[in-house]
Amino acid sequence: LCMAESEGLMPQDLINAKPVGAAVKEFFGSSQLSQFMDQNNPLSEITHKRRVSALGPGGLTRERAGFEVRDVHPTHYGRVCPIETPEGPNIGLINSLAVYARTNQYGFLESPYRVVKEGLVTDKIVFLSAIEEADHVIAQASAAMNDKHELVDELVAVRHLNEFTVKAPADVTLDGRFAQAGSFGRSFPDSVPRARRRQPCIDGVRTCSVRLYQPCVPTSRWSVPAWSATLPVTPVSASWPVAAVLIDSVDASRIVVRVADDEVETGEAGVDIYNLTKYTRSNQNTCINQRPLVSKGDRVQRSDIMADGPSTDMGELALGQNMRIAFMAWNGFNFEDSICLSERVVQEDRFTTIHIQELTCVARDTKLGPEE
Repeated sequence: LCMAESEGLMPQDLINAKPVGAAVKEFFGSSQLSQFMDQNNPLSEITHKRRVSALGPGGLTRERAGFEVRDVHPTHYGRVCPIETPEGPNIGLINSLAVYARTNQYGFLESPYRVVKEGLVTDKIVFLSAIEEADHVIAQASAAMNDKHELVDELVAVRHLNEFTVKAPADVTLDGRFAQAGSFGRSFPDSVPRARRRQPCIDGVRTCSVRLYQPCVPTSRWSVPAWSATLPVTPVSASWPVAAVLIDSVDASRIVVRVADDEVETGEAGVDIYNLTKYTRSNQNTCINQRPLVSKGDRVQRSDIMADGPSTDMGELALGQNMRIAFMAWNGFNFEDSICLSERVVQEDRFTTIHIQELTCVARDTKLGPEE
């Protein structure tokens, strides 16, 4: 390098990119942490993206990981979902991030909390790691408040240093949200089933939660669940504007919005074009299709939903269908086993799905001519 002429040097003469390229190819090609993304439906996709693992290179092994590693820890609250984990040898080693969890600049997981000043609950949100949380007295988000957002109880149930006690409202910090302890799948309908005696069925949570929804295939006709989710599923819908805009034109493949005059630079057309994804094949051969929800002349605000994706309706997850089912018992037998469905289920295409497969056919030239 010292003997080379500085005028004719190229970037490839200074840096050898082969080791870097080989490491990248090895990670994406053969690493345990590089997986083919699950795209059966939006819920399975976002669950796969937010999955965290203690396995892989430099991590633990299934055979040597003990109970103390797999068990739920108090520092998981608001950062790692205590429910959503696979059964079998991977239990406790593969988890999912909580709904509002994020990573800070040092790689630690943080959870949001609302600041309380002299018993007044403010709108200020602070993200705390497990180490920083030890210095705070945390109250539940369900603590009683009046119309002025003041804590009304003289003593509030709190947790401090992994212990539960009661404190005065002036000394507490409030949880950010009711659902911050669980993952995305934990917040959807039927993710917390109840036994027939109206008691929480914790064993059923692990078996009947988000993993029952992950194999669901998007139907051609969508239906929002009658018992709606506690969280709107905006990540699976399309929401682009960062300011109030006017819809200039809409068709099935794109949305054209008019930009404000003060944001248009010299030489620009003054419009933003958002192309929609139409009938694209997913990793599991399902159909990814976006539908516009706005019309020409509409004015949309920031974070308004402009287009729906597969298995969504107005931004809410719609994995299945709302069905009216009749149970018929025969002399006390077949309890919850015989189900009568209407013929309209087939006529209205309630469970009709669209699958896209890529097929390759090779035509060769033979002695008798080209193959047909």
